[in-house]
Amino acid sequence: MFRLSRYLHLLADPERLAQAAAAPPVTPTGPVVIWNLIRRCNLTCAHCYSTSADKDFAGELTTAEVKAVMADLRAFGVPVLILSGGEPLMRPDIFELAHHAKSLGFYLALSTNGTLIDADQVAPIAAVGFDYLGISLDGLAEKHDRFRRRQGAFQASLQGLRLCHEAGLKVGMRFTLCQDNAQDLPALLDLMSEEGIDKFYLSHLNYAGRGNKHRERDAYASMTRAAMDLLIETGWSRIQRGQAVELVTGNNDADGVYLLHWAERHFPERLEDLRRVLVKWGGNASGQHIANIDNLGQVHPDSFWWNYPLGNVRDRPFSAIWEDRTDPLMAGLKQRPRPVGGRCGTCAHLAICNGNTRTRAYQVTGDPWAEDPGCYLTDAEIGY
Repeated sequence: MFRLSRYLHLLADPERLAQAAAAPPVTPTGPVVIWNLIRRCNLTCAHCYSTSADKDFAGELTTAEVKAVMADLRAFGVPVLILSGGEPLMRPDIFELAHHAKSLGFYLALSTNGTLIDADQVAPIAAVGFDYLGISLDGLAEKHDRFRRRQGAFQASLQGLRLCHEAGLKVGMRFTLCQDNAQDLPALLDLMSEEGIDKFYLSHLNYAGRGNKHRERDAYASMTRAAMDLLIETGWSRIQRGQAVELVTGNNDADGVYLLHWAERHFPERLEDLRRVLVKWGGNASGQHIANIDNLGQVHPDSFWWNYPLGNVRDRPFSAIWEDRTDPLMAGLKQRPRPVGGRCGTCAHLAICNGNTRTRAYQVTGDPWAEDPGCYLTDAEIGY
């Protein structure tokens, strides 16, 4: 995850930027865990990485099993738990599990499509005290409903956002960029401002689940660059006006390098400080500081590696699975620099993006260490 607005705020304050550049790097105590508690979902979205559907999936972890794993995660130093699905609100014990997670001290987030959040549902959500709640909007009404394959899904999700915001929860809009919806991004950013939404998360398309079937609709490099330009311009403009803004991107760590080139054009005197800060960020963290547990208890390097299980929490503690480097993929993901090839291997900014997501390379070539086909930077920009 690339916290774009954080770095824009630093660029706007040279003294803070210099302090951040000089500060020692912070080593996370444990990985952020994204947990797909349930695979069932009331929607069948075109880019769903878990290929969810509105049916029961056998073998999912019981309430007691989930609580036992939560205890292991907390003891292992996991600071953040993101409850996801499918649609996590379809799991009957979701609030029991969420309250238990909060009692253990996790920073707790909920990732939902928002369509099930109505006036009755928002009260128990607010009672949990989620630290963050993310709801996906993949364009305005026509585009979103087509992506979500449900007429009226946009209005239902927007209503869910409004209700949670009114209840005092920190909420964010999530948007997966591709060719078919790129033109709706400006309107969604305007909507964020109009609704007073706290955060906007732009996800680049990752080739997993149904998203892999739609990779031919991935955004062209020019579209991706235009989207990043718009995010940067939006963030910078609002910062200059003293307005609160939180813009985040995910699944394409080349975004950090793209911002570096933007800073080179606008603030060359602050470039080296920004470079040092971005190297400390370190780019893609799959298999290192980002982990996934699926509905059956299988552990994966991140949410987009469902075709690559590392072990099951029913057989071994998560902590033991995560520290095991005998698996070749995990050994490579934890290595720095990673053993990447092609343009990624010779990139002058490998220390910033860390080879980007490895899922796209694996899906396209069968080699997880091949160059990332989703990198939108030019040869000149990466020093190739």
